[in-house]
Amino acid sequence: MSEMQDYESSLSDPSSRKFETFSYLPEMEKDRIRKQVEYIVKQGWNPAIEHTETENAFGHYWYMWKLPMFGETDVDRILGEAEACHKAHPEHHVRLVGYDNYAQSQGASMVIFRGPIKV
Repeated sequence: MSEMQDYESSLSDPSSRKFETFSYLPEMEKDRIRKQVEYIVKQGWNPAIEHTETENAFGHYWYMWKLPMFGETDVDRILGEAEACHKAHPEHHVRLVGYDNYAQSQGASMVIFRGPIKV
């Protein structure tokens, strides 16, 4: 078994900051994002889109893009809303959230569009 590796990140270095589990992986391409949306829909979770300024991504409120898409199962419509949010706020991080009604929590949350890093 290999040793645990420390991931060097700090508040003073904006380029080192990570958001949720998926940000430790290479940036997802559109087909991979689509598969995540399909998974959220398959689980019966309610998708929602949120966004925030890059400098406020850690300790601040993320703005809701419209209302959560309760009961939405059309993957293209969900992706269309995410793209519309990104187009309206190109300087912001945009994340996709899957709300689990049963557990009353987020079943999934991932940044799917990253805003430019401000140093």
